[in-house]
Amino acid sequence: NRMGFPNDGAAAVAKRLAVRRQAGIVGVNIGKNTETPLNRAQDDYIAALRDVYSVADYIAINVSSPNTHQLRALQEHERLEPLLASLLGEREELRVTTHRNVPLLVKLSPDLTPSELTATALLLQRLGLDGVIATNTTTTRPGSLTSTQLQEGGLSGPPLHPRARAVVQQLRTVLGPTFPIVGVGGIDSPVAAGSMIDAGADLIQIYTALAYHGPSLVTQLITAIHGIQH
Repeated sequence: NRMGFPNDGAAAVAKRLAVRRQAGIVGVNIGKNTETPLNRAQDDYIAALRDVYSVADYIAINVSSPNTHQLRALQEHERLEPLLASLLGEREELRVTTHRNVPLLVKLSPDLTPSELTATALLLQRLGLDGVIATNTTTTRPGSLTSTQLQEGGLSGPPLHPRARAVVQQLRTVLGPTFPIVGVGGIDSPVAAGSMIDAGADLIQIYTALAYHGPSLVTQLITAIHGIQH
């Protein structure tokens, strides 16, 4: 996948979500625009947060997509801490004006080193984020993917699963038993779902598998997770 964030903008998305008829939890993913330089990225995130806050059930702060220019550089601590602090401050103001408390989760890359991941996890915990989503797509290429080694973009699906699971496992070790973790990456079967739950995920998400297996996969995963929890 090398699409980036193709959409009509946060204001247009918020307008559509305001009149949606479907029930269920809706998370909104926010990130900077491709053309926005890093020193102005915070402005994009704040603007998007304001636009979607009243219509989202939770908001994913995406600092890890490999398909938006320089976005992953926002995971560097000198940039990440002020960005998250500003979003948390803005959230406090929005709580007052909207009378809603919308959780903020941070979506991380699977390509962080173990030391980078630990430091980032501790930062999220210290600042008081509501959870972490692990992981986004990867720019690495397993050796078995000989026909696609040179393609650009973020790799998802089954080849991502071992790394995503390892990230979830490390996050759980660092963050302790109560910090919310959403596991995502290569979950295409009840076995993969169970593996991610065993690694420490409280919730799971799917994306590539939904395209390949269709909505019936959701029912299979819910049944599997229900069995694990009981």
